[in-house]
Amino acid sequence: MSTFQKFEDIIAWQKARVLCQVIKKYTDKDLFSRDFKLVSQIKASSGSAMDNIAEGFERGGNKEFVQFLYISKGSAGETRSQLYRALDNAYITNEEFKHGYGLADEVGKLIRGLIQHLNGSDLKGDKYKK
Repeated sequence: MSTFQKFEDIIAWQKARVLCQVIKKYTDKDLFSRDFKLVSQIKASSGSAMDNIAEGFERGGNKEFVQFLYISKGSAGETRSQLYRALDNAYITNEEFKHGYGLADEVGKLIRGLIQHLNGSDLKGDKYKK
């Protein structure tokens, strides 16, 4: 696995960004946009998936980075659950659900792989940025 110079280089972060864009598109739909609580929750969880990758990376140490990656992975799972709620309330179509769910699932898998890599690495600090 190559090393990262900045969090924007991390594929999991890039995919989480796409997930946020998709969630924004879904929540802008008329019926969905009126469910203020679910809109707030799903935007927050998808944003957390993206933002915790960045924050953990910027901490400068693998242990903290891994902690933030676990939070990010949990947020991706939360987004998947909220997509079910959106589907069950007929806010999104089956196709939209499958697309959003697939992205959130991919983000989680990418994060899991990154966690495994960091846990097995001898690099423990700023070295992983080289």
